[in-house]
Amino acid sequence: MDLEKGPAREQEPAARRTAAGAQQAPEGCLVVAVRIPVRIAVLVLVVPVRMVWDALVVGGRLLTDTVLRPAGRAVLWVGRAVLVWPCVALWRYVVVPLARLLGWLGYRLLVVPALWAYRYVLTPVGHALAWAAAGVGAGCGWVARGVLAGLLWSYRWTVVPVGRGIAWLLRHLLVVPAAWLYRYVLTPVGHAIAWVARGCVWLVRMIFTGLWLGVHWTLRVLLVLPVLALWRWVLAPVGRFLAVVGREIGEALGHAWRVAGRVSLAVGRFLANLFRWLLVEPTRWVYRTVLTPAGHFVRDVVWKPVAAVGRAVGRTTRQALATARETVRQARAGVRSALFGPPPEPKPVHRREPRAAEARTLGSSTTALTKD
Repeated sequence: MDLEKGPAREQEPAARRTAAGAQQAPEGCLVVAVRIPVRIAVLVLVVPVRMVWDALVVGGRLLTDTVLRPAGRAVLWVGRAVLVWPCVALWRYVVVPLARLLGWLGYRLLVVPALWAYRYVLTPVGHALAWAAAGVGAGCGWVARGVLAGLLWSYRWTVVPVGRGIAWLLRHLLVVPAAWLYRYVLTPVGHAIAWVARGCVWLVRMIFTGLWLGVHWTLRVLLVLPVLALWRWVLAPVGRFLAVVGREIGEALGHAWRVAGRVSLAVGRFLANLFRWLLVEPTRWVYRTVLTPAGHFVRDVVWKPVAAVGRAVGRTTRQALATARETVRQARAGVRSALFGPPPEPKPVHRREPRAAEARTLGSSTTALTKD
C-alpha cells in the first residue's frame, strides 16, 4: 500500500507548489525597490505608536477593573436605591391600590347604572320605536309602490313615443350630415395635412442629424481623443504607481503593526520580569523569611500570653462583680427586713385541677361539678 501511494504523495506537494506559483502574481523591480524602504520607515514610525497603544490598553484595563467597574456598580446601586426602589414602592403600595379603588368605584357608579338603564329603559324604548318604525315603513312602502306604478305607466305611454320621435329627427338632421362631412371633406383634408407634417418632420430630422454629426466629430477630435490619450499615457501609469505605493504602504503598516506588537510584548515581558525581580520577589522573600517568623514569634511569645492574662483578668473581674452584686442584694434585703419586717409568706392557692402526683381511684372524681 505504501509503494502504491508513494507517487501520489510525491505528486501532491508538486501540484500545491504549481497552484501557489500560479496564484502569486509576478512582481517587478519597482515593487521590490519600493517595498524595503517603505517597510523600514513604517516600522520605525509604528513601533513607538504600538508600544504607546499597548501601554494605554493595559492602563485602561487596570483602570476599568480597579476604578470604573466598582464605581459603576456603586452608581448603579445608588441609582436603584434612589430611583427604582421608591418608584416600585410607589407603584406597588400607592398606584395599584388607588387604581383598584377607582376601578371598583367606576364599576359601581358608572357601569352598573348604565347596564341597568340599558336593560330596563333603553331596550323597551328601542323595541317600541322599532315596532313603530316598522308600521310607518310598511305604510310608506305601500304608497311608494302606488306612485312607482303610476310613473311606469306614464313612461310607457308618453315618454317612449316622444323619445323615439326626437331620436329620428336628431339622426336625420345631425348625425347623417355630420358623417357625410367627416367622410368626404375632413378626411381628405386631414390626410393632406398629415403628409405635409411628415415631410416637415423629415426635413427637420435631416437638419438636426447633420448638425449632430458635425458637433459629435468636433467634440470627439477636440476633447475625447486628447482626454483618452491623457488617461492612457499619463493618468493610468501614475495611478498604477500610486496603487503599488499605497498597497505596499498598507502591507508595510500591517507587517510593522504585527512586528511592533511582538516588540511591545517582549518589552512588556521584560519590564514585568524586571518589576518582579526588583520588587515582587524581594518583597515576597522579606515576607516569607523575615515577617512571617517575626509574626509567629510575636504571636507565640507576646500575643498568646497577653491574651491568656487578659482572659484570666476578665474571669476574675466577672467573679468579683458577681460577688459584689450578691453582697449588695443581701444587704438591701437585710435593710428592708429591718425597716419593714419580713415579707409576708404567699398563701397557698386551692387549685381545682387534679395534681400530677395524685393517683386516680374509684372513689375520686376530677370533674368540676363533683369535686369538694
